Amino acid sequence: METSKVFLFFLLLSTFHVPFVSCTKFEVGGKSGWEVPKSKSQQMYNEWASKNRFKVDDTLSFNYTKDSVVVVTKDEYEKCHSAHPIFFSNNGATTFTLDRPGLFYFISGVAGHCERGQKMIIKVLEPASPPQSADQNATDPSQPKHGSAATAAISSATTLVFCIVSFVVVFFF
Repeated sequence: METSKVFLFFLLLSTFHVPFVSCTKFEVGGKSGWEVPKSKSQQMYNEWASKNRFKVDDTLSFNYTKDSVVVVTKDEYEKCHSAHPIFFSNNGATTFTLDRPGLFYFISGVAGHCERGQKMIIKVLEPASPPQSADQNATDPSQPKHGSAATAAISSATTLVFCIVSFVVVFFF
């Protein structure tokens, strides 16, 4: 009897569909940190960024000495200068959260560093959207699709209630 209760418990537990969200912490520049590139490559940080996939809520960790991290506009990035940055930090260990999809432009705030390659563009991907069912695709695209979210919420709530009731029945009756 105990074995069957344990089996049923794990069976019920497996029916819960909890969304799993993960965020990644990226160390900009690796062991060297955020510094003027020593190599002749002016694109060192952009090459690194292009090898990674960034999602909303991922973080960038900048480690540096006698430097700064500045988030700027595209025009300011190209000019390697900003009078009014979007974000500025010079504490030596900056963590920046990528809070939206799109492009982020980073430069060093120290004169001459950006011009020597200490700059980077990060592209944050759009969040993945759940696939649409065939009947959703057949509806008029100009009409909002509110029913599917409500149906999913009701379905999840029904599953949760069913699991709790089953758990109580199996273990207490």
